[in-house]
Amino acid sequence: MLIKDHLARSGAVCFRWRSYLPMAFLPLMAIALRRGEAVELSLGDGLGELYEWLAILTVVLGQAIRILTVGYVSNGTSGRNTREQIAEELNTRGLYSVVRNPLYLGNCLMYLGLAAYTQAPLLILIMGLVLALYYERIISAEETFLSAKFGASYDEWASVTPAFLPRLSGWRAPDRRFSWAMVLRREHPSIYGALVTLFLIDVGFWFYGNEPEDFKKGWLVVMTVATLAVVAVKLVKRHTSLLAPR
Repeated sequence: MLIKDHLARSGAVCFRWRSYLPMAFLPLMAIALRRGEAVELSLGDGLGELYEWLAILTVVLGQAIRILTVGYVSNGTSGRNTREQIAEELNTRGLYSVVRNPLYLGNCLMYLGLAAYTQAPLLILIMGLVLALYYERIISAEETFLSAKFGASYDEWASVTPAFLPRLSGWRAPDRRFSWAMVLRREHPSIYGALVTLFLIDVGFWFYGNEPEDFKKGWLVVMTVATLAVVAVKLVKRHTSLLAPR
């Protein structure tokens, strides 16, 4: 089997399980938390807090990329399907005009930001290597599927659009209006998952005694509001047509 075919074949398996990738790092995160806040202990409270905010901003940037991607796509593209590749049309405008895989770019920034929040350099390195290998295979599988389905149109777009590192000079404005309904319908699991992970990391620092002060009460407010918001979105999706595809 050719290497490119092997990558595409293994990528199809990775594609089906991509939503569960973060869970594989939970045991490593738990181990990392037991070692304390390495950056804060080494550089002091001020720089340690700045580092934490930079990690959070990396997560926010990744989620913002996902929102700006999903908000402009049509239904039947860029979805959360796991069983097989689906693409009713080829997205080439908006963020897709500067990078071919904006959703995966957003995912990687979010995952690396979460790893950075644990203040464990080895975990960040492991996360980066796994993401590179994992998404290389998923992207290979998607390229094989899209090239077969869209032919010359895909090959022409791919020849001028980077796979992963954006090239802003190629920007083409979206041809659709931004849809908050699309974002709420598709992205609430991602937003909530990031908040839960940040929350659990802070819980871990507190539980293992690395936080001398009381646990940040603000987190409880944030998680309560976020949980109620997610429940509300799910109820609206199930019982109304407000977030239905249009």
